[in-house]
Amino acid sequence: MQNLVMELREKRILTRDGFREILTTDKYDSSLFKSADEIRQSVYGKDVYIRGLIEFTNYCKNDCYYCGIRCSNKNAVRYRLTKEDILECCREGYELGFRTFVLQGGEDPYFTDERICDIVGSIRKEFPDCAITLSIGEKSYESYLAYYNAGANRFLLRHETAESDHYNKLHPECMKLEARKKCLFDLKKIGYQVGSGFMIGSPFQTIDNIISDLEFLHELQPDMIGIGPYIVHKETPFKEYESGSVEMTVKLIAILRHMFPYALIPATTALGTLHPEGREMGLRAGANVVMPNLSPRAYRKLYDLYENKLSTGEEAAQSRAALEKKVEAAGYRVVTAIGNVKR
Repeated sequence: MQNLVMELREKRILTRDGFREILTTDKYDSSLFKSADEIRQSVYGKDVYIRGLIEFTNYCKNDCYYCGIRCSNKNAVRYRLTKEDILECCREGYELGFRTFVLQGGEDPYFTDERICDIVGSIRKEFPDCAITLSIGEKSYESYLAYYNAGANRFLLRHETAESDHYNKLHPECMKLEARKKCLFDLKKIGYQVGSGFMIGSPFQTIDNIISDLEFLHELQPDMIGIGPYIVHKETPFKEYESGSVEMTVKLIAILRHMFPYALIPATTALGTLHPEGREMGLRAGANVVMPNLSPRAYRKLYDLYENKLSTGEEAAQSRAALEKKVEAAGYRVVTAIGNVKR
């Protein structure tokens, strides 16, 4: 194992057999995590960047089989924030020390390019020293360019799985992996800082699927990589399946830190949902971003991509002091900074 870790550290990639050996070994080996933390600290020190997450709509035209806000979920209580709602979230976040705002939502046809550009432009005008991240799904090149010109400078779009056969088992026929991949390369071409990622333990996922995910990310060379355990939602076709593994997710964070020393990698809310110290485990494995929720309290429970999602406590932006204590207990420090990627 230690030889593989050294090879990964040096080459930033392994053969499929090498990845398979690391991913399938049940024996705990601290060398992977120790090395990942060394790499992380060599680039970012002990700094942990905070992003203010604003979940501004839970309407979605898509019907992904794993997602709680899929359009077929008739029991979902839908909501949309107004532009003024979103700006108020940004104002509160700015006062709390946030310098990056992440606007995340389903693929909601109500939010046309004109509306998105108006919102982004208003945030950019009021908060010129902040980064604006969008996470609103698949759009045309022209749409992405319009958002960029309006003031957005980061975009998150998980590919979810890099093999078409697996992708087709998780999505309806109208959705295609190649379209998702094209969007990611379009975003890079425009000049965004681009984030991608995948679920750990999604239905039908194999070790070979995960290796293909790692190889695709190696090809894409994203600035941000978000991975998290798949978590079941009862209002989906996959309600009888098991959630993903915290341990495998943390191992993959460490692997990704070796592959992408410069990357911004969040310790996700999903990790904290499945394990009381999940985020701390992610930080110790090489993650360097946390994304507390800036959404109005009344709506946090409604953005339920998966069940039992944390929506109060340290993951809430208003509880920044408590979050800082947990981050410090893990050996790191929360910083107030825009937190650009360090390539």
